Amino acid sequence: MPAPQPEALQFLQTRRSHPAKTLRAPAPDRAALEPLLTAALRVPDHGKLEPWRLIVLARPALAALAEAAAAHAAAAGIPADQAAKGISQFADSPLAVAVVFSPKASDKVPEIEQLLSAGSVALSLLNAALAAGWGAAWLTGWPAHDARFAAPAFGLAAGERVVGFVHIGTALAASPERPRPDVAALTEWRGV
Repeated sequence: MPAPQPEALQFLQTRRSHPAKTLRAPAPDRAALEPLLTAALRVPDHGKLEPWRLIVLARPALAALAEAAAAHAAAAGIPADQAAKGISQFADSPLAVAVVFSPKASDKVPEIEQLLSAGSVALSLLNAALAAGWGAAWLTGWPAHDARFAAPAFGLAAGERVVGFVHIGTALAASPERPRPDVAALTEWRGV
């Protein structure tokens, strides 16, 4: 017989990320963040490879990243509006955690399964932060995907990639509701 957890199910059915631009200090301190990181790492991980790692980015690190992002965007000729969006996620954030996909050689666990595990870490961290009462958002953009920026900025080893940045802080405004997927339109039932 299942042991239902209706509060957890209700949370998952109603959770909403907060726009990153609405997040401000205070952000969780180390003591408040560590349980969230612990929860984030409880994800499917076939072969127990731990194909991910986390980089906690406090305000000084975020300010340095904003400067590095601005310099990179100018040198790379990234259009101004796109550059600004990437820079502002570091300049405006009170705290962020970079989730890094760090694949491990394995004959049994394909790289795609390892990548999905890393994505699960990002979602689990986002949900843990929201469940703890913080405002949170998962962002990517060119700072995550441009290897010429991300590799030196985050000390990425060969084969590593940034899955995303989970920004955590105090939300200045309620998260707006938005249309949600139509379960019936996206679900195929077989043999039921």
